[in-house]
Amino acid sequence: MRKDVSVKAIMKYNGEIIPLSILWEDGKEFVIDKILDSRPRASTKGGGMGVRYTVRIGYEERFLFLDGFVWFVEIN
Repeated sequence: MRKDVSVKAIMKYNGEIIPLSILWEDGKEFVIDKILDSRPRASTKGGGMGVRYTVRIGYEERFLFLDGFVWFVEIN
């Protein structure tokens, strides 16, 4: 399943996008501790194609996707 989210990110001079935190619709903000991987991928749970970031938030790893101009996470 797919959940659209807001993301705070930096776009570097070379066009690279680095997500810093995920903003949930209820106002909660989850800081991304580390980006473990980023590559073009399709979402197997939520549909869509874009850049898949494997991120660590606390002790958990999550997939964060950028599909065009829309950010989303995969949830169960």
